[in-house]
Amino acid sequence: MRIDDESIFYAFHSELIPVVTVESGAEIQMVTRDCFSNQISTPEDFSGLDWNQVNPATGPVALRGAQPGDILKVEVLGIKIADSGIVCVVPGAGVLGDRIEAAQVRILSVDDRVRFNEKISLPLNKMIGVIGVAPRGEAVPNGVPGDHGGNMDNRVIREGATLYLPVFHEGALFGAGDVHGAMGDGEIGVSGLEVAAELTFRLSVIPGSASTIPPLEHPLLEDDQDFYAIVSGETLDSATKRAVATMADLVQHKTGLSLAESTMLMSLAGHTEIAQVVDPQVTVRYRLPKQAVAEYFTSLF
Repeated sequence: MRIDDESIFYAFHSELIPVVTVESGAEIQMVTRDCFSNQISTPEDFSGLDWNQVNPATGPVALRGAQPGDILKVEVLGIKIADSGIVCVVPGAGVLGDRIEAAQVRILSVDDRVRFNEKISLPLNKMIGVIGVAPRGEAVPNGVPGDHGGNMDNRVIREGATLYLPVFHEGALFGAGDVHGAMGDGEIGVSGLEVAAELTFRLSVIPGSASTIPPLEHPLLEDDQDFYAIVSGETLDSATKRAVATMADLVQHKTGLSLAESTMLMSLAGHTEIAQVVDPQVTVRYRLPKQAVAEYFTSLF
């Protein structure tokens, strides 16, 4: 199943009409525009940018049988990106926005690395910035992260990762976009290397009644090495507290350790990490190496 980039939306919400409905376990391909909706071919195009067409997501895709309380399992099977991407700075945006006097845009070439200039090339870090489902309540613009996912700008959402999202509405209504060829933790300049892409996913529904973890309230992720709890909030403090609490509940549930024991283990072995600090809500991930709990469990499901 292939969905092209004519099927896009700019806010996650429960009234979206699915482009397609698929069975649990289906593999799909999504063609995604860059975060500027492919409006920029030269740096000069930035001045005429239509900001109402920023952060498009391809979709939505409905999962047959998905109901509120279920979990959507999203396996990231492939990320193919364009051979160039856009990075920019804008006055008032990002950590240093108060010091940026004028917008600047660069279009960088991409091969096996990102070519920043004649002296600097950077490794690719292909990742998905916007990915989620219809949120619990009102519509949420794609630029805003939350419990439904959205614009988490989390560099660990990459090939080989499996993301778990809470389902709030029938069908889940999944979409993705805002792919980056490279981005550092924090995305401090408000832009990664913004690229058009083709994404391949396997989407599966885990019934809430069959879940082996506590009821899912925030996104979780696992890869070959680590488990992650991902939380967005108004402040780093609030997001960190909820991310740590989510992982502590998970560890207790899967191991039988007490809260005190889980806290001590996580303090010794885990890591609190920043995903992004530039969106309307900030995003934190708490990472627990699988090796630390391998004698108890090695996967979430």
